[in-house]
Amino acid sequence: MKISLSAFIKRLITNIFRYILLIALAFITIFPLIWMVYSSFKTNQQFTLSALSLPSELHLENYVNAWKTANIGTYFFNSVFVCVFSIILTVVVGALGAFVLAKFTFPGQKIVSSLFVIGMLIPLQAVLVPLFSLMKNIHLLDTPWSLILVYTAFGLPITIFLMESFISSFPDSILEAAIIDGATMLRIFFTVILPMTRPVIATVAILNFLNNWKEFSFALVFINSESKKTLPLGLYNFLGAYTADYVGLMAALVIATLPVFITYLLLQEQIINGMTAGAVKG
Repeated sequence: MKISLSAFIKRLITNIFRYILLIALAFITIFPLIWMVYSSFKTNQQFTLSALSLPSELHLENYVNAWKTANIGTYFFNSVFVCVFSIILTVVVGALGAFVLAKFTFPGQKIVSSLFVIGMLIPLQAVLVPLFSLMKNIHLLDTPWSLILVYTAFGLPITIFLMESFISSFPDSILEAAIIDGATMLRIFFTVILPMTRPVIATVAILNFLNNWKEFSFALVFINSESKKTLPLGLYNFLGAYTADYVGLMAALVIATLPVFITYLLLQEQIINGMTAGAVKG
């Protein structure tokens, strides 16, 4: 089939415009991160005189000051602790709930499943005050467990939604064979279901990590002790206490961003594959 010259030129111009637009959008997205990284190696004087210029030499002491002087190290490990335990709870409880909803029949099953979907639409501001009162009554305020439990609760809807769709695609013959062999439901869950759901487990773990790592509102309301604050609160304190230390703030932001960036860079394929698999029922 012959293509006219005018149609070829029109398609060429369209493609050129499309690539220019994509490159511009990529630059707008990536440049702030690049600027943040190289600014963290400047001195405050260099940053003030020329914010966009490259550093003349690398000042690694900015990271040392941010980690030790501004106590970013403590906040960092507090965030790691909260994220790890909340993700473990979310995955285990979510997988159990998804297994029951996907492979068992009981009255109100569809209603329960719909309630978890609705749970994804609830804004945290709507439950912030009631949860504060609850944590106060059960004496969990100003403890990491207040955040762990709340993060688990908010992570369950998307976790169950993805895992239920994934588990429902498993053939019932697998479970029937395990039951015939004398396995209990709990053993079936841990030895059969969990190993088969590793792709979607990776997805929900990463999604919950990204959400929990940057969460600010619950941490601000529930945590008062300086030694128990998470990284978002630490960055907020840094901004207030070291307003003139721009390069120190940039170093702290790089430290906070690095785990998220590395996690997504290394595991982005698992995120996409897991969400695709969880969205398609067999």
